[in-house]
Amino acid sequence: MAGGGFAASSAGQEFEAKITPIVIISCIMAATGGLMFGYDVGVSGGVTSMSPFLKKFFPVVYRRTQEQEGVNSNYCKYDNQGLQLFTSSLYLAGLTATFAASYTTRKFGRRPSMLIAGVFFIIGTILNGAAQDIAMLIIGRILLGCGVGFANQAVPLFLSEIAPTRIRGGLNILFQLNITIGILFASLVNYGTNKITGGWGWRVSLGLAGLPAGLLTLGALLVVETPNSLVERGLLEEGKAVLRRIRGTDNVEPEFLELVEASRIAKEVKHPFRNLLKRRNRPQLIIAVALQIFQQFTGINAIMFYAPVLFNTLGFGSDASLYSAVITGAVNVLSTVVSIYSVDKVGRRMLLLQAGVQMFLSQVVIAIILGIKVKDHSDDLHKGFAIFVVVLICTYVAAFAWSWGPLGWLIPSETFPLETRSAGQSVTVCTNLLFTFIIAQGFLSMLCHFKFGIFLFFSGWVLIMSFFVLFLLPETKNIPIEEMTERVWKRHWLWKRFMDDYHIEGNQIAGDDLKKNGHANGFDPVSQL
Repeated sequence: MAGGGFAASSAGQEFEAKITPIVIISCIMAATGGLMFGYDVGVSGGVTSMSPFLKKFFPVVYRRTQEQEGVNSNYCKYDNQGLQLFTSSLYLAGLTATFAASYTTRKFGRRPSMLIAGVFFIIGTILNGAAQDIAMLIIGRILLGCGVGFANQAVPLFLSEIAPTRIRGGLNILFQLNITIGILFASLVNYGTNKITGGWGWRVSLGLAGLPAGLLTLGALLVVETPNSLVERGLLEEGKAVLRRIRGTDNVEPEFLELVEASRIAKEVKHPFRNLLKRRNRPQLIIAVALQIFQQFTGINAIMFYAPVLFNTLGFGSDASLYSAVITGAVNVLSTVVSIYSVDKVGRRMLLLQAGVQMFLSQVVIAIILGIKVKDHSDDLHKGFAIFVVVLICTYVAAFAWSWGPLGWLIPSETFPLETRSAGQSVTVCTNLLFTFIIAQGFLSMLCHFKFGIFLFFSGWVLIMSFFVLFLLPETKNIPIEEMTERVWKRHWLWKRFMDDYHIEGNQIAGDDLKKNGHANGFDPVSQL
């Protein structure tokens, strides 16, 4: 049964919109892009802690892990640029692919981009699972990265455009939920394959990425294209037909007209990336870029990439480290479900601020325990303290999973206007992948040099980002995408200063005149910008 309801318009009226089965199915299928991304994040840390994998591809690291205690620093066993490149190459490739994905998403639609992502994932998985040398391994990771670039470009846009306004936040977080499920699935697979005798368990771990890759490819073939994309490409009748299907009603004319008007204004912008730098678009750009940088400097990906390696460093055995990674993965999934239910009720700001406090305290306490108990050449982390460290890491992961994880993607996808949405999403994804690459490439070296101070480093960033949210991030809960300018940016103490002038077809329209006359005819086209 479809759930009845209404979606608000920028004119203040309400659009009729049911939560139809086709919306739910389309969103679930599309969000499998997150499942693939999550699996790739989770699997790399597991296989890099497996002795047969290290022995075949990274013998220097393998020998270091086998040496007697006291020869090498506990914190430096895994410090190897090649090993870090195995993880980080995926994100550098994703960064490069995002530029092509932006063009494809805009010119051909969201579905083709998701299909291309699926094909890249499948080919990359085959190369990784069958890898005979380091070159084959890295090429496979690069192709997986191209898939990540296309998926991260298309899926958040698809979800935000197909969902009714009042559940947009919850449905968009399906992407992040699937990332966390992918990480958990990878951790479980790694735990199982590590027990395979014969030294080929890592091939199973890397090869099973074919399952989510296949689901994404199948999903891309089955889902409907978004009405926004169809209208944007001039397929008006097809766009209206899809809008009727996904809203579960024939009364779609008001919403359809608003999409057409928004598309008309967007087409007048010939250079979306250049337009992104215009004064009126700077608040969305600054916030989107800042959120991606901050998301990575919470330290979450460092822990998720290298959880088994990190736990090994802290003195856990191989099985125990993989088991602990499974626990943190499960906490990640459950906490993301909390976000789905609370994001459109509690709001974005409250979740981010609460999580900031929880993450900061968790990291500081972890740093204190490790500073006292884990030295360079001795490991005095008794079972009680070891369990406490896992609990603290779970507390930290939980806070991230209901805040910075999903909201880092949700907020940019719902704040950019249609005219700069594809370009804005490209910048968002590029920034995320660039800083993900930096953290992935540098974390094991940072761990070697900072030691327990790595947690103090990330906690300092958590403090900074919490102040950013407190003073500079406006609430976007339950506000239609096309209405953000009037109801969000123009009312913020700082960002309203960037909203004083608008330029459409070379004519300047003063903000004061807009306030006076903008809704005279029940619809304000400038609010689409």
